Amino acid sequence: MPVHLTTPDGMFQPVPYHHVSIATGTRHVHVAGQINRDDIATVVAPGDLAGQLAHALRNTSRGLAGAGATFLDVVRLRFFVAKWQPEMMEPFMDGLHRVTEELGIPQPLPPLSVIGVDYLFEPDVMVEVEAYAILD
Repeated sequence: MPVHLTTPDGMFQPVPYHHVSIATGTRHVHVAGQINRDDIATVVAPGDLAGQLAHALRNTSRGLAGAGATFLDVVRLRFFVAKWQPEMMEPFMDGLHRVTEELGIPQPLPPLSVIGVDYLFEPDVMVEVEAYAILD
């Protein structure tokens, strides 16, 4: 496997993700921001952060699969969350846990960032997911 996830001694713990990914590979996969839309652009889980995140991760999985990758090949995840508040962490994590087993998302997670933004490209979009993977 071209991706090794680790948390070196002395780095902040506990967190549900690794702080570092080390990748050796020649093919880089970048999955654009995925949101709460199905394959015909129908809105999924309006007003439900957990439901939107679960669906966005399913879309991310489809994007990875289209390049021959899985979440095991991911070196970094980036989440953008509209109107982020600390109390949103519980539904955020719920959405992630809903699909962890289904999508084969490793635990702890790859390195990630959760970035709060004022808004995303449409008013109903609460979360967007980007993924970066390495393949040999």
